[in-house]
Amino acid sequence: ILNLNKEHFKRTQSLHGPSPVTTFGPKACMLQNPHAVMHIQDPASQRLTWNKPPKSVLVIKKIRDASLLQPFKELCRFLTEVKSMIVYVEKKVLEDPAISGDENFAAVTKKFCTFREDLDDISNRVDFIICLGGDGTLLYASSLFQESVPPVMSFHLGSLGFLTPFKFENYQSQVNQIIEGNAAIVLRSRLKVRVLKENWEKKSRVDEKGIILTNGDIESSRKAMQYQVLNEVVVDRGPSSYLSNVDLFLDGHLITTVQGDGVIVSTPTGSTAYAVAAGASMIHPNVPAIMITPICPHSLSFRPIVVPAGVELKIMLSCDARNTAWVSFDGRKRQEICHGDSITITTSCFPVPSICFRDPVNDWFESLAQCLHWNVRKKQNYLSSEDEEF
Repeated sequence: ILNLNKEHFKRTQSLHGPSPVTTFGPKACMLQNPHAVMHIQDPASQRLTWNKPPKSVLVIKKIRDASLLQPFKELCRFLTEVKSMIVYVEKKVLEDPAISGDENFAAVTKKFCTFREDLDDISNRVDFIICLGGDGTLLYASSLFQESVPPVMSFHLGSLGFLTPFKFENYQSQVNQIIEGNAAIVLRSRLKVRVLKENWEKKSRVDEKGIILTNGDIESSRKAMQYQVLNEVVVDRGPSSYLSNVDLFLDGHLITTVQGDGVIVSTPTGSTAYAVAAGASMIHPNVPAIMITPICPHSLSFRPIVVPAGVELKIMLSCDARNTAWVSFDGRKRQEICHGDSITITTSCFPVPSICFRDPVNDWFESLAQCLHWNVRKKQNYLSSEDEEF
């Protein structure tokens, strides 16, 4: 008899599990129905609420885009002067001459709190985030937070806008709704990626005169790096003309060797990015899964697959590979992968809470239709009764 008492049964933690309260940043949280433990969670029931009224906001603007200067200035004036909020802005944004040289905007910039990427930690200072730009702006916002991410509101001021549902024309009323806690959110799962690099160095010693001597022996040291990825991890052949040749492990078992241009490991959010261009299915961000998509595989039977979100993937260069491989994370931090290096990928415990315009389902299908023109074709003509006779 299976005993499901709490003393005997430990439930596996799940990204989309039925925890009644999930927190994001210092003040935001999401309430769920605590009685729905054994039921599938309705995406539309995920609502943003605040423990305390939000007081600080991070504004992320696409760098070197002149078309965003006026929206950026309007928004920051509204947040500082009308809503009396503490506004965080990246230091390099204010280095733009169009901003630093604007005397009419100087009074607003003096109120800003600034930070620098990879140097200043603002994870516990920001209540929510506003992105001005395209999908890349949201990816950049995700990269700034290696643990809990504050709720993100994204305005469509870029080229594609699949992940940016808000139009800027009504920004004041929309921001007011977010501050009041009247919004739906979608939890966009991220990948926790650990890259372990094997550094091979020749052993050396220093003689009495201070001259460095090497004896030909080689010693290795390991260097580990960790990333939070919202879209995808891409392993490819880089500048080499040879096929990539990498081994793919799932929970410690070798499942296949990828021979082709490379492989994409993506989240459901990333399924509509590089993965869909490589032939993968489009998966709603509420589905807990990881996608594995080969890039131009040298095999007619190597199709994209979807695996559970709880597995651990590991990618290594095959021992008989003719060349090294290259890896990138959401299109950034590109680096070479050599023999002995490994890439470990699991689902992160820290998703990106993306604020919806309407709700997770309607927003997603709206993006499919407007951005990717999903299933758009000329309608078939109506068949009249006269035509049926022929």
